Amino acid sequence: MAKIGLFFGSFNPIHIGHIAIAGYMKEFTDLDEVWFVVSPLNPLKKKETLLADRHRLYLVELATGDNDAIRPSDIEFGHPAPSYTIDTMARLTEKYPHHKFVLVMGEDNLYTLHKWKNAFELVSRFPIYVYPRPDIAKKENPQLDEILSRATIRLVKAPLMDISGTFIRNSIRKGKNMSYFLHPAVWKYIEEMHFYEK
Repeated sequence: MAKIGLFFGSFNPIHIGHIAIAGYMKEFTDLDEVWFVVSPLNPLKKKETLLADRHRLYLVELATGDNDAIRPSDIEFGHPAPSYTIDTMARLTEKYPHHKFVLVMGEDNLYTLHKWKNAFELVSRFPIYVYPRPDIAKKENPQLDEILSRATIRLVKAPLMDISGTFIRNSIRKGKNMSYFLHPAVWKYIEEMHFYEK
């Protein structure tokens, strides 16, 4: 039974921070694979500046290449938006009954779990591997505390990545060369398509 880490996100765009975290999770934990689950629309985020689903998926495909251990997933495509993690997990467990799934998330997302649909069910069924995020502090919230008390959480000391899609998009808009922060094929496609320039 393969153990799969599911790294959810809009990946708008996918950058070297995402790849480094996924690679670290694969090499330094018991995960056999890490899948980038490209979300058409995160219920907690605005859709402004969001590239079309197919473009973001293609960028993830470019970034992961032929790597069998780190790959994209379009499981949330073709389903009603916004996508809720608990519903996606149900589809994945039905589609891949011989896999064991683990959620991979940043510390910042961990502290938003009280806003997630069916959070208690989610944490009772699926372990969570958490990587550190800069300048994150947990705020007092009794509901969140209750959810976290029921969760199986593994804190993974992955490298601290202070890179965000917002930073990359804003920098491209200012005419900056962001090739240092993106897989070469991803940067080439973004340049060719003039993404994020306006």
